[in-house]
Amino acid sequence: MTGSSAFHPGRPDAMTPDSVTPDHVTIVEVGPRDGLQNDPTHLSPAVRAELVARLAASGVPEIEAVSFVHPQRVPQMAGAEDVIAASRAAPGAAILMGLVLNERGFERAVASGLRHVRYAFPVSEAFAARNQNQTVAQATALAATLTARARAEGIGIGIVLATSFGCPFDGRIPPAAVLRVAEAVAQAAPDELVFADSIGVGNPRAVRDLLRGARTFAAPGTRLGMHFHNTRNTGYANAAAAVEHGTQSLDSSVGGLGGCPFAPRATGNVATEDLGYLLREMGVHTGLDLGALTRTGAWLAAQLGHDLPGMLAQAGDFPA
Repeated sequence: MTGSSAFHPGRPDAMTPDSVTPDHVTIVEVGPRDGLQNDPTHLSPAVRAELVARLAASGVPEIEAVSFVHPQRVPQMAGAEDVIAASRAAPGAAILMGLVLNERGFERAVASGLRHVRYAFPVSEAFAARNQNQTVAQATALAATLTARARAEGIGIGIVLATSFGCPFDGRIPPAAVLRVAEAVAQAAPDELVFADSIGVGNPRAVRDLLRGARTFAAPGTRLGMHFHNTRNTGYANAAAAVEHGTQSLDSSVGGLGGCPFAPRATGNVATEDLGYLLREMGVHTGLDLGALTRTGAWLAAQLGHDLPGMLAQAGDFPA
C-alpha cells in the first residue's frame, strides 16, 4: 500500500486560532497497532494486513500499522515486517506508519521500507522506567537523535508523548511539566508532535492548555496531534475540545478497540467511526466512509471473537 512520501503537517496550512473549529482534521487510524496490542486474540500478520487494507479502503488517510517491539513483550505485534510487506503490496493511498520505542525498533522500521515512523515515550518517570527502561531525559534525547536519523534517511517522523494527561504510577501530570518535555522535543522540529492520553484521564481544559502551550514553540511545519482513550468516557469530549483548540490530527481505533498492555485498566481508544460521525456533525471534513468503517469493525470483531465498544455500529448513522 503506497501513498504520499510525507506527512501532511500543513493540513490545515496554518495553525488554527484558539477556539475556532477548522474545516479539516487528519484522522490517524491506530487500530492495527494500539487496537490490537492488548487483545487476548493474536491475529496473524496476513489478517492484520487485511485489516490495514480494509481501513485504507474506508478513507482513512494515515494508518499506524505496526509497532516494532520485541515479540516476547508484545506478542500481538509479532511479524511486523510481514504486515508491512503485505500492506505495501496492496492498492490504496493511505500513508503507513510504524511505532518504535528505541533505536533498534527504528532500524527495523527503516529496513521494512516504511517512509514514516513514530517514536513514543512517556513523560512520566515511573512509566518511562517500566515501559522503556530509561529516564524521561534519556527518552527526550533519543527523540532528537531519531529525528536527525529520520532526516538523514529521508523519512517522516512523529514524536508521541505518552501519559501526557496522567500516569498509572505517577498520577496526574501537570500541563506545564508535559510542555517542558514537548518544548525540548520540538527543538528538533519533528514532522508531528502528539500528546497521548494513554490511560484516559484527560479533560477538555487540559487539552486546551497543552495545545495553547505547544503553539508557542512548535515549528511551523510540525503538526500537532492528540491521541485519546475513552477509558472514563471523556475521549470524545476531549477530541471535540482538541479540534476547537487547534489540533491538526486525531488518533483513533476502529470499533474503539485498544489499550496499553503496560498500563493497568487502560481500555480502548476513541472509535474511528464514532469520532468521524462527531466531526462530520461539527462540520469538520475527515474523508472517512463511516459505513465502510462500521463494516470493517464488524469484520474485525468476528476475527477477534468478541464485540467492539464503538457506538455507531450499534445505533446506526443519522440520518439513516
